[in-house]
Amino acid sequence: MGNIYWDPAKNQKLKTERDISFEEILVCIENQQVLAIIQNPSKKYKGQRAFVVGLNNYVYYVPFVKAGNDLFLKTIIPSRKLAKEYLRQGGD
Repeated sequence: MGNIYWDPAKNQKLKTERDISFEEILVCIENQQVLAIIQNPSKKYKGQRAFVVGLNNYVYYVPFVKAGNDLFLKTIIPSRKLAKEYLRQGGD
C-alpha cells in the first residue's frame, strides 16, 4: 500500500462534528484493526471501497478511493448496522 491521504478541511469538520479524525483511522489501519474491506453498497459510488474499522467499542465505515498505490479517505461514518454485525462477532 502506498500513501494514505485525506482532505484536511474534512478532517477538521469530522473532529468538530463527530469527535473522530482520519489520524485515528490511520493508526487503526497501521495497527491492523481493520475488521473488513467492503465494496460501497451504493450504486452511486460503485468504484469505491470502504474500510470497516473498530475503534472505541464502535464500528466506523470509512469509504476510500484508490489512485495507483495511494488511498484517499473520503469520510468517517459511524454505523449502528455494522456495529451490530461486527461487534457481535467479537470485533473491537
